[in-house]
Amino acid sequence: MNRNEYKPRIIDKKIKEYLSVFGAVCVEGPKWCGKTWSSSYHSKSEIMIGDPDGNFQNRRLAEMSPSLVLEGETPRLIDEWQEVPPLWDAVRHKVDQKSEKGQFILTGSATPNHKGIMHSGAGRIARLRMRPMSLYESGNSSGKVSLEDLCKGNLTPAMTGEVDLRKITEFIYRGGWPGNTDIPIDKAGLLPNEYLKAVIDDDVYRIDGIKRDVSKMNLLLKSLARNESTTVTNKTLKADVKAIDDEDIDSDTISVYLDIFTRLFLLDNQPPFASNIRSSVRLKQAEKRHFADPSLACALLKATPDRLINDLETLGFLFEALCERDLRIYADSFDAKLYHYQDYNNREIDAVIELSDGKWCAFEIKLGANQIDKAAESLLNLKKSIEEEGGIAPSVLCVICGLSNAAYIRDDGVFVVPITALKD
Repeated sequence: MNRNEYKPRIIDKKIKEYLSVFGAVCVEGPKWCGKTWSSSYHSKSEIMIGDPDGNFQNRRLAEMSPSLVLEGETPRLIDEWQEVPPLWDAVRHKVDQKSEKGQFILTGSATPNHKGIMHSGAGRIARLRMRPMSLYESGNSSGKVSLEDLCKGNLTPAMTGEVDLRKITEFIYRGGWPGNTDIPIDKAGLLPNEYLKAVIDDDVYRIDGIKRDVSKMNLLLKSLARNESTTVTNKTLKADVKAIDDEDIDSDTISVYLDIFTRLFLLDNQPPFASNIRSSVRLKQAEKRHFADPSLACALLKATPDRLINDLETLGFLFEALCERDLRIYADSFDAKLYHYQDYNNREIDAVIELSDGKWCAFEIKLGANQIDKAAESLLNLKKSIEEEGGIAPSVLCVICGLSNAAYIRDDGVFVVPITALKD
């Protein structure tokens, strides 16, 4: 690759750090999110297992002699290793044998069955999750506010520039795909559509060699799109498919399909927050449903920017998905974790970031500036309730918004930050 053309990614720092600590690093994530490009930037030699040249010559070579494809200057990139699962054990063995750091970078867009993989690789092969680009990485955030600083309680007020509603819809519609950054907006929907087609028509079968009902998979994906950024149960998804499409999908099939989508990194659900509060109130344990990128939900719903502007409810859910995608990317960079909060008193927090020292920060996500007051009030009330119940309250309260032109601290201590001003 031409390193001068490389567009830096937030995960670069982690890849470099992990290569200095572990014998091998596995960079995982959805297709087309930039794994190969970033991994190639950090490698000194490479082999592409999925390369179709010579009738998939590299794949056949890897199948016949896994150890042979490991030969080369290190760090050596092995792209799409899951095409030949025994490569995992070959890498682990090589790392043990040579006992050096930073020998290999593996990339994978699917998690294969454990069949054919003898060892976990724990302590030898470290895993990193890569996601599509955040707004900061794609050049659509000014980066005037650092999430890491924010979570430490530090914010310097700043004007961040006007953002109109149409621009927000375009960010959602285009998504964080590196190959989509310079595409005219009227053509930007083609990539996520093709992504979904490639996953369903090809990758699903390749993950375990079992043919499945493509029609029902698509119905389930559409239901997930209709329920983006919610905590709906599998039972509700089943009912939704029946109500909207008049089709039946049994519960076991839904579970199997959801597992496949997760293993293909098509889904990126937000787990529930339950640790370190120690309140008397019981917390709900449902995950918040997310696609790897909100553009995929747009593709499934046929939601263009024009349609989103005329459907503010759907736009609100997709804007939340956009913000939570970015919050997760930024949080990962400083070893923090993204969750959401729901308890049985019907109190919710859109996003929770737990820091490595156990402190946690609460975020409400609102598209319009006219919603900031209500969101701040909700955060303050919840903090007060948790304290009264003897729990550990959040150390930072923040409203992430879309249509605001400034980052500032309210008189009540709540931070307000536009998503278009945020970075890691």
